[in-house]
Parts: sequence; C-alpha cells; structure tokens
Amino acid sequence: METRTLGKTSIAVTRLGVGLAAIGEEESLDSIDKVERVLATALDSGITFFDTAECYFDSEEMVGRTISARRSEFTLATKCGHAKPGVTPVGQDIEDWSIEGITASIDRSLTRLRTDYVDLLQLHSCSVEELEKGNVIEALQRARDAGKTRFIGYSGDNEAAHWAVGSGQFDTLQTSFNLADQRPRLGLLSNAKAKGMGTIAKRPIANRAWGAPQSPTVGFKFDPNYADEYWRRTQEMMALGPLAGDPEDPILLSLGFAYAHDDLDVAIIGTRSPEHMEANCAMVEAGASISDATVQDLCSRWDRLDDGGDGWKGQM
Repeated sequence: METRTLGKTSIAVTRLGVGLAAIGEEESLDSIDKVERVLATALDSGITFFDTAECYFDSEEMVGRTISARRSEFTLATKCGHAKPGVTPVGQDIEDWSIEGITASIDRSLTRLRTDYVDLLQLHSCSVEELEKGNVIEALQRARDAGKTRFIGYSGDNEAAHWAVGSGQFDTLQTSFNLADQRPRLGLLSNAKAKGMGTIAKRPIANRAWGAPQSPTVGFKFDPNYADEYWRRTQEMMALGPLAGDPEDPILLSLGFAYAHDDLDVAIIGTRSPEHMEANCAMVEAGASISDATVQDLCSRWDRLDDGGDGWKGQM
C-alpha cells in the first residue's frame, strides 16, 4: 500500500488510515471480539495509521485491549479536549480546555490505550477563542516535552482549522474533506502543506452518502442524523445530471476524489466490518483513482451549489 511521510514528522504512514469513531460509538466492550477482528484485519492488510479520540466512547479502551501488543506496527493518533461521555476526573472541577483538563485527558487516554506515548496528539475541534488563549497549545507542548506524544496536531474545520495552520504551532492538520465537503481544497490543504504539516482527511467517503437511498446513518445508535447534511448535499449534486466518467461504485468515487488532491496525505475511514476493511484496502492498493473529468465535474458541482458564505457551511 502506498505510503506518505506525514509532513515534517518524518513518520511514514499508509495513505489509507483507520478512523476509530464508528467502533467506539456503535460497538461496545461486549462486542470486543468483533472489534479485534476489524483492527487485526487492518493491521494484517498493511494499514499503519490508526486515529481515535477520548470522546469516542470505548474506542481507546478497545484499541488497548485488542492491538496494544502490536504497538510497534502502527502509528497511533488520538485527540484530547473532549472527555469520554460520562467521565469527570474524580475530585476535580476542571474545564476541558484548561491546561489541567487537557493534561488529565491525555493521561486517561494513555491508560486506556495501554501505552506510554502516542505518535500524534491532536486538539479536538477546539475553537479559535480557545486557541488564541494559548493554554491548549501549551498543554500539548508540555505533553510532548514529557514524552507522552511525539508530535502535536489540530483536528477541526473551517475558521479554527485555518487559525491552526497559520499559527505554525502544529505538526499536522486533520479536517473534514470529501466530495460533499470540499472547502479545504480552496487553500486550507495547500497552506498546511506549505507549512510542512501532515494532512489527514476525516470523513473522506462522506459517510457513504453518494447514491444512498436515505441518509446512511439512519438507525445508528449514537447519532442517527450524523450524515444527513452530506446526504442532502450529494442529492443536490446528483440532481444536476449524469456525472462525467462516473465509476458507479460510490466508495471508489469518494476515495478517488479525495486522493486526487495531492495535498492530502492520509484518508481515514471507519468501519465495523472486517469485510469492508478488506475491500477498502484492496481498493486503495489497486489505486483508488477516478478520471480527471470526474474530479472536475464534482468540483464544478460543488462550486455551483456552495455560495461561499452561510450556505452549505452553515448547515454543517
């Protein structure tokens, strides 16, 4: 599988990574055997980038229980700043975005992940206002200095993502990017690469929204409305007529669009199915490419439908 160096970190990672929100939010520790099959399939297929977060319910605990013994085989990234639902540090009344809150989040994550360090520690959707205060960045820098992480990054979208890139304080950027969420191609990704940052796309297949008969997260346990906006957008894009060079497979279409943008290093996909994991890996190993005409058509439809102001962006 093709690899990329993740910006200035010198870490070589596969262009396909595993996003671990889905297993944390939709599975439980009671289904840990299924989770282990999914994660082991990813490792056995050659994937080397795994991305989780404290707030993804039992996701970090699942990683610790299932693949921590194979820690040397993969790059481990997590996110801090939002506590796992229902968790409040015992005996402490601290805010998520304080230095103390971030530090407590990091320490909880390391315990659950059963490791002494992560390769990448990311602020999780922190606002511009919190970023400007500096406490959250200082907390990550302290963690790096203490050996709890090798590198630090920012995970988020829109104005805060632009601020993080412009600050020069982060090694990586993780942001939403897909055929239904294209704004990062209008400067964000290229600016991040110009700063030497590694770039990671979350939701690169738009939650399988393209061509779906209904919003694809209907029936989900955690947030059944999670993909509604992507589904609405793709419906409007499809209504403009046949797509140039349409590959018909919606996953190939979505992945091919993401990988057509060379400023992107890694696309992370979450799945609860070993079979889907194998299929995703096979697709990427085969190139996961679509025609330039298809890419341009998708970009053109986006540009036509997005008003550049409070249109689609205001719905996300």
